[in-house]
Amino acid sequence: MAISGILRPGFIQIRVLDMPAAIEFYTKRIGLHQVTEGPDGRVYLKAADEFDHHSIVLRRADSAGVDATAFKCLKDSDLDHYERRVKEYGFAVDHVKAGEQPGVGRRIGFTIPSGHRIELYAHADQSDPKPRVHNPHVWEVEPHGMAARRFDHSLLYGPDIDKNLDFFEKALDFRCAERVDMPDGLLAIWLTTSMKAHDIAFVKYPEPNKLHHVAFDLENWQAVGHAADIITRYDISIDIGPTRHGITRGQTIYFFDPSGNRCEVFAGGYTYYPDNPTRTWDETQVGKGIFYYERQMNEAFLSVVS
Repeated sequence: MAISGILRPGFIQIRVLDMPAAIEFYTKRIGLHQVTEGPDGRVYLKAADEFDHHSIVLRRADSAGVDATAFKCLKDSDLDHYERRVKEYGFAVDHVKAGEQPGVGRRIGFTIPSGHRIELYAHADQSDPKPRVHNPHVWEVEPHGMAARRFDHSLLYGPDIDKNLDFFEKALDFRCAERVDMPDGLLAIWLTTSMKAHDIAFVKYPEPNKLHHVAFDLENWQAVGHAADIITRYDISIDIGPTRHGITRGQTIYFFDPSGNRCEVFAGGYTYYPDNPTRTWDETQVGKGIFYYERQMNEAFLSVVS
């Protein structure tokens, strides 16, 4: 468990083409709750098992994809600490005032070598629904849809992920839990700032700032099966699954929202400790690493991004 500095993924802002269809998908199918809509039309969502104001931000745009991925820090002074670290590493840092998103305090932001915007913040108001903290029930609001418990992680595609790795380790104190090495260099990295197998991951890709998927945590393998039932019942476009990863050991399904953004529901995965060595895969077993049961990659996983 992280007890200082960067704690965990906080929120991700994604672009959608049809806001009503996106809201229906993320609330009724994924199982999130709409918290509010901002004056600029952005919509803020969360899982009922999350305390903070929101974890998913939807922005109407002409193209799907990701605007920013934000991590939450333990205290406000951590933002000053990491701003110095990022600047010393050589990256420019900008500031976002408190309240730019409802319920969220000041943020710092910067662009990493793969072209993605990363933000850090420390304060978030709480919003309903959220878990009770006195004599709590297993759930306070009856689960619905796929019963997502939290925004778990994101996988981003872009160039120069070897530079991302160096930056996240040296400037942000992340650790590399797993990696894929190919004969021509680094293909993919899974990075953690907690005791999870990963909090963010990157795959080498020629175009910058691409989104591969947004992942939501489910309770167990049975819940993944229930999600598969929902995908079929509502004819949701599916990529692959239910299956399992060799990398992270997570149980998974990949599918697409109405705008073409890929989503994942994810259960399981191993516990990571800071003294663990990095687990490494090579070209002879990368198929089994990505899809453990199929033991081979599917073309869409490598080529379809938003």
